[in-house]
Amino acid sequence: MSLIAAAATAATQTHGFLSPTGVEIAFLLVGLVTFGAAIVTVTTKQLVHAALWLVVALGGLAVEYLLLTAEFIAWMQVLIYVGSVVVLLLFGLMLTRAPIGRSPDADSGNRWAALTVAVAAAAALVWVVVDAFRTTWVDLDGAPQGTTAVTGSILFQHWVLPFEALSVLLLAALVGAIVLSRKTAKAQDMNSKAREGNR
Repeated sequence: MSLIAAAATAATQTHGFLSPTGVEIAFLLVGLVTFGAAIVTVTTKQLVHAALWLVVALGGLAVEYLLLTAEFIAWMQVLIYVGSVVVLLLFGLMLTRAPIGRSPDADSGNRWAALTVAVAAAAALVWVVVDAFRTTWVDLDGAPQGTTAVTGSILFQHWVLPFEALSVLLLAALVGAIVLSRKTAKAQDMNSKAREGNR
């Protein structure tokens, strides 16, 4: 028994930054794929392709959660974001009759302004997260942090307002898509009636 403990201790001591484990390598590779899919999502000029690349990016995040042993959050990522949000986006694209193919007018010409805002927002987000969790330590003797009980208690004790605000935002997006599609349908009906009247 002491030989096993000594081997485990030696393995722990030899593991370092330059000798990553298989999980760490997989985490890095999935992160690179997710980052590439996110870049393609915001740079492609085909709206449907952007939504499908968003599925890849959100699915990559779910795999990252699985590699961090946060199974509940990973499945919520798949069910809510990949399953609901992307379907809502595609539903809105179809209702508003957005162009399916390449859309040259999808680029506004403000790429540098958008890039500046994106870099500033990313820097602010990284700074806020590092500052907030600099002195935070994980209690290894307590309940695992990715379990349903811990995640549910944290979500419904501290994050109820953002959770409800997100649901209202998704509902507003769906209602807006329906309103836009009805206006477009009415305009087309009026145009067709005007053509028939001219004949």
